[in-house]
Amino acid sequence: MDRETLLEQLKHIIKPYAQDQEAFNSLTEETDFINDLKINSANLVDVILDIEEKFDVMIDNESMKDMVTVKQAIGIIETELLKDK
Repeated sequence: MDRETLLEQLKHIIKPYAQDQEAFNSLTEETDFINDLKINSANLVDVILDIEEKFDVMIDNESMKDMVTVKQAIGIIETELLKDK
């Protein structure tokens, strides 16, 4: 799965939780979930659970802590998808 496809699928997951729609509309890989999109920590857990369900992966606690930006989320998803191959 290429990065562009991952980014589009990630946008669908993030959209319901993003509190700053302007930041969401200009989302890039550098977008920060908490500082830019104003997603609180409880909702960030929901985002991670949705990612796990959508991509059929398990994200460990260490990776969860590192998932601060869209780019980091994509990297973690890519790593987890490669483990399944």
